[in-house]
Amino acid sequence: MQNVITITLSSILVAFAYNYLLIPHEILSGGLSGIAIMLGIITPLNTGVLNLLLNLPLLILGVMKLGKRFISYTILSVAVLSVSLYIIPIHKATQEPILASLFGGVIVGFAMGMIFRAAGSSGGFDIIAMLLSRKRDFPLGTLIAAMNGIVVAASGFVFSWDAALLTLVSIYATGKVVDTIHTSHIKLTLMIITSKGDEVKQQLLEKLHRGVTIIDAKGAYSGEGRKVLITVITRYQLADVKSTIKETDPKSFVNILQTTEVIGMFDRGTTK
Repeated sequence: MQNVITITLSSILVAFAYNYLLIPHEILSGGLSGIAIMLGIITPLNTGVLNLLLNLPLLILGVMKLGKRFISYTILSVAVLSVSLYIIPIHKATQEPILASLFGGVIVGFAMGMIFRAAGSSGGFDIIAMLLSRKRDFPLGTLIAAMNGIVVAASGFVFSWDAALLTLVSIYATGKVVDTIHTSHIKLTLMIITSKGDEVKQQLLEKLHRGVTIIDAKGAYSGEGRKVLITVITRYQLADVKSTIKETDPKSFVNILQTTEVIGMFDRGTTK
């Protein structure tokens, strides 16, 4: 429920930044939302409707390739964002384009980072970036920014190159704030002490596609046998892992450590 509330409020915040800061100055955001903003400015169609239509193909791809929880949260975010863009009036909150670009990018980045931390996304290029970030170890915000070059170029040709530069500032600010909030490229080492070692191990292997090391242990006070499961994950996966462990063994003890460096085949896990 907390994730649903976070995603809903963050999506509304993104729409506010679009309609109050970016759109009035013909500044685009990144990804498909930026394309939706551009089309909304040059056509009679509403940006919210366009955002929903452009996201449908990628949402279908997400259903096939990504987890049910992630894509459900993403559909929620896209729906709330599209409706909010339709409802919230367009208003020029500042007369200074550079302020609109910078603060609009920061607000969008903060809201998107919160959506990512709640195990969802705002759709569009985010879905592609999520798929790539699971296969390659790169910062998520950098991946999204790299795919936004076409949006900047389109802004220059359709509006002006001043607008393109302001769009670039907005996208850069968004990417930096997303990396600060989300930090998917940071590795975490989990030590899970549980009496349900086999069940927890199976759930981690199925949902994370990471290796897990298992060590036999004994409680110093109780003398009862326990299993210690060790694995390395990205910060992005932490919300799902915590939920999985809680569902499988609510009484387990979990120690989470930030990992400075991983040597070896991280894509396949710590050890087999």
